[in-house]
Amino acid sequence: MIGSTTRPSWLCFQPMAQQLSLLKDDLLDPVDALLADPELVHLVRTCLAGRRPKSTRTGRDGIAPDRLLRCCVLKHLKGWSFRELERELRSNLIYRRFTRFEADVTPDFSTFSRVFALLSPPVTDMIHERVVGVARDRGVAHGRKLRVDTTCVESHIHYPTDSALLGDGIRVLTRGLVRIAAECRRGAVEVVDHGRAVKHRLLEISRAAKALTAAGRQRLQDSYAKLVALTRGVVRQVKDVVVRVASRRWRVVGDGVQVDAQAGLLRHYLPMVEQVIAQTQARVWGGDRHAPGKILSLFEPHTEVIRKGKAHKPNEFGRLVRLDEVEHGIVSGYAVLDGNPADTNAFLPALDHHIASFGQAPALATADRGFFSAANERAAEARGVAKVALPARGPLSKTRAARQKQRWFRRALRWRAGCEATISTLKHPFSMVRATYKGEPGFQRYVGWSVITKNLCAIARCQKTRVLEQRRHASDA
Repeated sequence: MIGSTTRPSWLCFQPMAQQLSLLKDDLLDPVDALLADPELVHLVRTCLAGRRPKSTRTGRDGIAPDRLLRCCVLKHLKGWSFRELERELRSNLIYRRFTRFEADVTPDFSTFSRVFALLSPPVTDMIHERVVGVARDRGVAHGRKLRVDTTCVESHIHYPTDSALLGDGIRVLTRGLVRIAAECRRGAVEVVDHGRAVKHRLLEISRAAKALTAAGRQRLQDSYAKLVALTRGVVRQVKDVVVRVASRRWRVVGDGVQVDAQAGLLRHYLPMVEQVIAQTQARVWGGDRHAPGKILSLFEPHTEVIRKGKAHKPNEFGRLVRLDEVEHGIVSGYAVLDGNPADTNAFLPALDHHIASFGQAPALATADRGFFSAANERAAEARGVAKVALPARGPLSKTRAARQKQRWFRRALRWRAGCEATISTLKHPFSMVRATYKGEPGFQRYVGWSVITKNLCAIARCQKTRVLEQRRHASDA
């Protein structure tokens, strides 16, 4: 059952609460007032109500929607893991007051992990739209200016080498076989632990890869051949076990549900491991580094290779994210893009999303030269944008050079440069540099909540600045 947002105060906690009210957090207090918005709490409540058919009426009390909303914001605001969130809520009275737990028992990290996953990407998008609506209603975001940029957000994976992926495949498939064997009669499934052999092969490959001689290349291929042979042997055994489980050829003496669940996991990982074998053979023996359908992680298969032209990091492993920003640092829109598309394809979708959010086209739209194309400029002007500041690439004609030297164009490009600071802020204070939630939906949720938290802080900062200016004007008067 959904926890209640109205709760009585503990009598023994009231004296402490009076002293606690004297403790202030300059960042949390303004955000606290914004999170009291009834529509935000209603969105979270509706999401929790859809967990089970009778979630609103029966069952033990779960986490309340206002508490869940505040815990999500606090986690991304501080850049904590679920374990750190649990520890800080247990020990810090300010965070207890902010999340409305106060004297109540706080959930453990596993509960936070499960409940946070209920806020699916569509729900996260609706919460983000409501936060942008709050910024619009309070006069923080008018939507008169728009700047667009893209950045790579890393997936939570290790560096994807073929040898490491083969080792992951052997480990995951062997683990599933061991769990199936534990539920069947003795001797039904003979499982061999290849962990030590895999470790030796990985060490051999890492040492041979450092040698640039022909002998080193041969040692590398020999070690890869042994590792691929081990992986093929495990794959053959897994295929046989999956067929036998499906046909019920043996009697299960333990938990049959566990056997079916592990067989389902094996069927999930099996084609990916086979793809890893194929791409390893294509690269090591065929020299093909661009195998179709390349797998970069067995656990985050949605990961893509992103090349942004950075000298210090030519290849990034994650997803490309588009960010649309308006006045006062409000990120009015975001999107996780498929593959590694050119930036020119992201400008018009950002403009269309802005028009849908604010009801009108911005007076000024700008982006870096990667977004430039004559078609984008014409389409933006056709949508009602008065000033489109997209610097062209390559040698400029006299007409184009004169346009880009105009005062409004140069001012627009200076304002556009602030998008780099927004990206840096999202990645470091709000931990969007690497998405740690599992799967593609988790990746989208992580990006969304980083943007939501950043927007809440931007609204609070803008309102605080306005109050200080009003006080200063009043004192001058």
